[in-house]
Amino acid sequence: MLKHLFTFLSNSGRKTLTDEEAISAYLETQNNYYFELLYNRYSAKIYGKCLTILKERSLAQDATQDIMMKILMNLSKFGGKSKFSTWVYSITYNFCIDFIRKRKKDKSRYVEDINAYEDMADTVDDKEILEVRLENLKFIMNQIPGGDKSILMMKYLEGMSIKEISRVLEKTESAIKMKLKRAKHRFIRIHKEHIAETY
Repeated sequence: MLKHLFTFLSNSGRKTLTDEEAISAYLETQNNYYFELLYNRYSAKIYGKCLTILKERSLAQDATQDIMMKILMNLSKFGGKSKFSTWVYSITYNFCIDFIRKRKKDKSRYVEDINAYEDMADTVDDKEILEVRLENLKFIMNQIPGGDKSILMMKYLEGMSIKEISRVLEKTESAIKMKLKRAKHRFIRIHKEHIAETY
C-alpha cells in the first residue's frame, strides 16, 4: 500500500490524495506531510462549524486547534464506516457542544427536556423554512441555540439525511427527528415573531 502511494505521488504529483489515502500514508509513515494535507483540507471547514456553534472567533479558533489535535490523536480509530468528512463533522459538533455544556453558559437555551416535545405535532412544512427571505433567515439563525442551528444547517444547507445526521451526532434516528422537529418549531416561531415586529 505504502509503495503504491509513493508511486502515485511521484508519477502524478499534481493529483490529490483522497482522505483515506492520506490517512493510510500518515499511519504507516507518521510523516506530517500527510496530516498537513488533511489539515489544509478541513481546518477552515472546522473553524466555520465552530464559529456557527460557539459564536465567538477566539473560541472558534482555539476549538479548531483542539479539534485538529483530537483528530490527529484518533486517526487510527477512523474505521472508514462513514466518510472522513462525516467523522470530522461528528468530532467537531460534539466537541463544541461539550464545550458549551462545560462552561454552563446559557445552559437553559441548549439543554431542554425533550419530553416536552414528545406530543408536538409535526406541522412545520419544510417549504415554510426554505422560503424564508435571506435577511430574515440570517436574523433567525442568530437567535436560535447553536445545537438547533447546526441540525437545521445539516438538514437544509448540507442536504444530509436523518440517517447521516444521526451518525454525526451519534444519536438514534428517532432522537434526531425529535431534535429536528423542535428546531423547526423554534425557527418558525421566531420567524413569525420577527415578521410581526417588522410590519
